[in-house]
Amino acid sequence: MDSVEVPQYFTCPISLQIMKDPVTTITGISYDRESIERWLLVDDHPMCPVTKQPLPRDSDLTPNHTLRRLIQAWCVVNASRGVERIPTPKVPVDGPSIRKLVHGLSVPRLQLDSLNLIDALARENESNRRCMLQNGVAGAMVDVINTCTERKQMDRIDVALGVLDSLRVAPDDLKAIVDGDRRIIDSMTWILQLGAGDDRDVRSTATLVLKSVIEVAGSRVLEQLTPDFFQAVLSLVRDRISQQGTKAALQVLLHAAAWGRNRIKIVEAGGVKEIVELELTAPDKRTTELNLGLLNQLCATADGRAELVGHAAGIATVSKRILRVSSLADDQGVRILSSLCRYSATNEVLQEMMSLGAVSKLCLVLQANCPDPVKEKARLILRLHSGLWKDSPCLHSYLLSRYT
Repeated sequence: MDSVEVPQYFTCPISLQIMKDPVTTITGISYDRESIERWLLVDDHPMCPVTKQPLPRDSDLTPNHTLRRLIQAWCVVNASRGVERIPTPKVPVDGPSIRKLVHGLSVPRLQLDSLNLIDALARENESNRRCMLQNGVAGAMVDVINTCTERKQMDRIDVALGVLDSLRVAPDDLKAIVDGDRRIIDSMTWILQLGAGDDRDVRSTATLVLKSVIEVAGSRVLEQLTPDFFQAVLSLVRDRISQQGTKAALQVLLHAAAWGRNRIKIVEAGGVKEIVELELTAPDKRTTELNLGLLNQLCATADGRAELVGHAAGIATVSKRILRVSSLADDQGVRILSSLCRYSATNEVLQEMMSLGAVSKLCLVLQANCPDPVKEKARLILRLHSGLWKDSPCLHSYLLSRYT
């Protein structure tokens, strides 16, 4: 195949690959259907990639049957040279067909077949998924998840979660669904509480869906989150079900922690310990940023600070990440140390910060190329307790006096 020269007009201007399902836009340019649909979905101000003319998301994409037949014929001629034949694309589904399947979900004897067919269609292409969004499939999947959770029908829950995740429901539409039926939170809590064996993939997908749900949830939903909910989400952090699932779980906790009372619930569920233990595994940059961001939120509470100070590796872990990960991690790390020094500054805590190198790290922040707000916060910490730290053998007095 590498030695075969593909005619230029057979390749999609976006993917630069042979078109499998060529369609022509209103600007007169042909693209592969999947590529142009993805392009229109992602671009905030969609335009034709070639002509740069406006191209509305709902504009017609006309199948280019002539070009498809030419491509298929060329593939047949070059089959002996390793070129695979392009199969005839399936006709995209229409609204009435989708609505019929949605109705079938409410009929017990038709539910499983309807669900599996919706799943198969959603996997085919972006056009099908867009049609599903326009015809109520997202809300129907939430109904299936809630109903099947009550009946403990895991096989159907797994399929419905996969469809809902693949649809990438717009935030406003998802918010309307969640506000209309808050049972989805209870359903997700039950799913996340499952064991880490055969249901590992289900829990991972559920976490991705839950992340989208929590991000659009209003204050009424957030304030009603239960201790069981937070224990379930933290179990994902503890079990390390997948890198993507762990990050999604951290984002759920971080978003929920914006509601003050939830910070206490997370701390009481063992959140500080789980986050520190996760950070000790030396995760990637983004996970560390999420960990420190969440610890910063939890340290806004007295119990959160007490848990961090009480953990043998708490202060050391935070201090070690400063100046080693990213500017965001630096900011969050310094904020955590600031909370400890302002509200939990016992002699024992201050001495531990000195012996573990946290004070030296704050001095280094002032020398490094950190943003001014981060430097100022570090300087305030050093000034606040310089009287105790200046006589310590763990830090050269000149280094401390230079910045205080």
